[in-house]
Amino acid sequence: MRMTVVGTGYLGATHAACMAELGHQVVGLDTDQAKIERLTAGEVPFYEPGLAELMQRQIIAGRLEFTTDPARAVAGSQVVFLCVGTPQKHGEYAADLSQLHGATDTLAPLLDQPCLVVGKSTVPVGTAAALAERIRQLAPAGADVELAWNPEFLREGHAVDDTLRPDRLVIGTASGQAEKTLREVYAPLLDAGVPLLVTDFATSELVKTAANAFLATKISFINAMAEVCEAAGADVSQLSAALAYDPRIGGRFLNAGLGFGGGCLPKDIRAFMARAGELGADQALTFLREVDEINMRRRVRTVDLAREQAGGSLLGRRVAVLGAAFKPESDDVRDSPALHVAAAVQLAGAHVRVYDPQAMANAKRTFPGLSYAGSAQQAVEGAHVVLLLTEWQEFLDLDPAGLGSLVAERRVVDGRSCLDADRWRAAGWTYRALGRPRQG
Repeated sequence: MRMTVVGTGYLGATHAACMAELGHQVVGLDTDQAKIERLTAGEVPFYEPGLAELMQRQIIAGRLEFTTDPARAVAGSQVVFLCVGTPQKHGEYAADLSQLHGATDTLAPLLDQPCLVVGKSTVPVGTAAALAERIRQLAPAGADVELAWNPEFLREGHAVDDTLRPDRLVIGTASGQAEKTLREVYAPLLDAGVPLLVTDFATSELVKTAANAFLATKISFINAMAEVCEAAGADVSQLSAALAYDPRIGGRFLNAGLGFGGGCLPKDIRAFMARAGELGADQALTFLREVDEINMRRRVRTVDLAREQAGGSLLGRRVAVLGAAFKPESDDVRDSPALHVAAAVQLAGAHVRVYDPQAMANAKRTFPGLSYAGSAQQAVEGAHVVLLLTEWQEFLDLDPAGLGSLVAERRVVDGRSCLDADRWRAAGWTYRALGRPRQG
């Protein structure tokens, strides 16, 4: 099929390349000329394992191209995917839908033949119905241009696999023809046994926000237990391991630590609360406010642990921060807990040096006032405290004995509870982690 993917950010670029991998003829559309030039050259403007190779293969095969020309992008397209951003409004909890509305108003007047518009962006419930009516009013083809909602469930660092081998596909539509078209789009996935759920608009919109709200709640639950463990002298890592054996609970997203960040979970749960308030169901989601607050308290507590490890004051102390991305296998620093902590430690008077395997360029643009190192070894040289804040495998593989010869004092705060505490203590380090006793 011939299709257009509108927006070539993280979601759009990945989706475009993967649709071409499925055999479709794909045009990616964006307003950013510099980004389009990089993508046309096969360069991915962000870090995502495996995506650059897949994209280059599809460009060479002639199934994938990019443009800034809307008319060229949609000419002859049977399917138009909307993959633009829906960030949090400045100063509010609500989602900013201006990019989505702008894309719709630009493209709909160009749709003069039957076409299916498919929303993939994360939106407040009720958006799809309003958008469908707007498209019908603006498109020359009128009712022959239909809308479906097909939420994405990508994990940064696993986006290609999550697109080509998803755990489920969800389609929100009121049209049998729209369902038929999307079944054709995803035929290779359906043939491989991927479950398909067909719902109404509202349910499909809620699936993504509900999923993110649940994951955020689970993360904040175990971090709340970490607070109790610290007060009681218990070990949250052992508590989590015990809970994980219960099949009703499971162990995924049950690791206590610095908490969540990135461009999805924080803004999505806040937008969910805002939309529930607009619908008069605000009491149903008041618990998400505490989920958000627990998450932010983890950052404050990590700074407290750094101060404790520094002897009670960070003033004039040298602190190494290992990690800048909000999670490993990503260069995304949006709402990064690691950089939040690094900046707070520096504000408390410490000399901070940051290192991350992939996110250095983005970190420097976002926090230019921090100092940066070219390696983990360079970052820790002469440090009084080492903070591990993003659980990259490179950091897990560090030799604590060898690293100990570079620092001024062997003191580490494991913000992700991912290091082997016994191994680091055996190498002479004072080890601290959120929710774990001083010697446990």
